[in-house]
Amino acid sequence: MKQTTKSLDLPKPVVAYFTADKGDGEAVSRCFTENAVVKDEGHTHKGRTAIKAWKTDASAKYQYICEPLACEEKDGKTVVTSHLVGNFPGSPVDLRFFFQLEGDKIASLEIIP
Repeated sequence: MKQTTKSLDLPKPVVAYFTADKGDGEAVSRCFTENAVVKDEGHTHKGRTAIKAWKTDASAKYQYICEPLACEEKDGKTVVTSHLVGNFPGSPVDLRFFFQLEGDKIASLEIIP
């Protein structure tokens, strides 16, 4: 995944997110601003504490590999299309990650098919 990530020339906060996503909820939450918002699977998670819980819960339920395939800028957001393979319903699937960046952190992330 690191080679793919680098060849896409992703912004540093996005690279940090995909690297942390292989780890734990604490590592993922540190990629976000204090009041960041994550929308995933029909739920909204506000703030680092909620984001940490979201990632911790997802990691407890599912094991997966996420490989970024494409990156574009759209309406002020960094949109990364990633291929996910794992033990979750609908695997494998391509998901789009809509990142809103604020400095070197992520202010919002929405994950949709």
